[in-house]
Amino acid sequence: MDNKLSKNALIAKNTFLLYIRSLFGLVVSLYTSRVILNSLGIDDYGIYNVVGGIVAMFSLLSNSLSAAISRYLTFELGGGNINKLRIAFFSSIAIQIGLALIIFLLVEILGIWFLNHYINIPTERLEAAHWVLQCSAITFVIGLMSVPYNAAIIAHEKMVFFAYISILEQVLKLIVAFLLYISPFDKLKIYAVLLVIVSILIRTIYGMYCKRKFEECNGKIIINKPFILEMVGFAGWNFLGAGSGVLMTQGVNVLMNIFFTVAVNAARGIATQIEGVVMNFVNNFTTAINPQITKSYASGDRECLFQLIYRGSKYSFFLVLFFALPISLETDSILMLWLGLVPAYTSQFVRLSLLVALLSVISNTLVTAMLATGNVKKYQIVVGGTGMLVFPLVYIAYYVGMPPAISYVITFLIFIVQLFYRLLLLRSMIQLSVCCFLKQVLLKDVYVLVLSSIVPIMLHLYLPIENGLFKLLIICFASALTTIISIFYCGCDQKEKAFVRQKLSIFKYKIL
Repeated sequence: MDNKLSKNALIAKNTFLLYIRSLFGLVVSLYTSRVILNSLGIDDYGIYNVVGGIVAMFSLLSNSLSAAISRYLTFELGGGNINKLRIAFFSSIAIQIGLALIIFLLVEILGIWFLNHYINIPTERLEAAHWVLQCSAITFVIGLMSVPYNAAIIAHEKMVFFAYISILEQVLKLIVAFLLYISPFDKLKIYAVLLVIVSILIRTIYGMYCKRKFEECNGKIIINKPFILEMVGFAGWNFLGAGSGVLMTQGVNVLMNIFFTVAVNAARGIATQIEGVVMNFVNNFTTAINPQITKSYASGDRECLFQLIYRGSKYSFFLVLFFALPISLETDSILMLWLGLVPAYTSQFVRLSLLVALLSVISNTLVTAMLATGNVKKYQIVVGGTGMLVFPLVYIAYYVGMPPAISYVITFLIFIVQLFYRLLLLRSMIQLSVCCFLKQVLLKDVYVLVLSSIVPIMLHLYLPIENGLFKLLIICFASALTTIISIFYCGCDQKEKAFVRQKLSIFKYKIL
């Protein structure tokens, strides 16, 4: 009992620290985006998003290995064997170095060829696009080399430092945005170069911290070939899942450029950023809870494992809903107040991307549980293979003349199929009860979604107020209030309600 309480306390503490980071990052990133969009213009902003997407296409290789590294470090930490932990860390370093070289060569050969022959970019901006490609490749490689160190920090659950460095990164990006205003050179080129400098600085800090704090990051370098082969084998099957994720995001981004214009890419970039801000709050929670899921599996504590999966999935949905509901209702007002200059399709993309996000977060803890088992072959063949269908389906849809937003609809439908595949597969892998998941997670998610939406939607449709800001504040307040009430009465079980009442009583006692 005490162990469970300590786990919950650690999750709560780490989540709180990460939310402090997110609140700061939210303010900074939103303002930074406005500055960058106005400095670059819609077309250059779109160019950066689509060219950066070419580099990100190669991330399907790195993402699969990154997930493997995080899983093995956390698993070995849960097992308590420092020698195996050191082997896992230095083996991951060796793998990432080799992978970085491969990806850089692929970008230089295939990336440049694809940029010159298939990407829809004005001729006069082609040189700047090449600058973006090269700088994006360098930034990507640097980020790749940071993965083992980031994984070590998360595995050790040192979220204080993680939060501090994230805040520093946001401040540096804000400085970059201001420098664009005063730069006498090509702003797109300068923006790409400055982001490279920021990534180098952040990578250096992560490395210094890990070497100073964690035993496995120091000492004699141990590279175990059988362990490397095991990790690569794990990542090889995970390649399908990572590949489907990249094709659903960056692949679709490239398709939008081919069939439409860079202005559509700019709209998608803004929608993706808003989704990213919302998802960041959820990721803070899952970052805190994921190590506990892996450690619970490693220690054989199935009861704790299932509770973490159910509650993690349910709370992730509630967190997205809390922000997604008012943003979806007042998208136009938010975009005008935030950006001033709003590309076409942006409002539509924002609403649809948040709808997709609501569905996708339900699977977060399911994916973590799957990775914890290490048995990913069947899972990735089925789930990853299904996800890869998004790219050809979107291509066909665009080819026959359907609008840009159809990509979000297709992604949403595929996510539904993937969710149920995950549940069925995890039932056989870890004996996860599908009925319990449907009852404790999905059913409560639907109840909360419906009940929390009624009042805000009515206010949005019939409130006789012309002032965009005033109406926005009313909608936000109503959404927050109805969401909190709906979560408490329909989303929480009896134990969770009792816990909330206890904390409120303590808080009330301290105030009075």
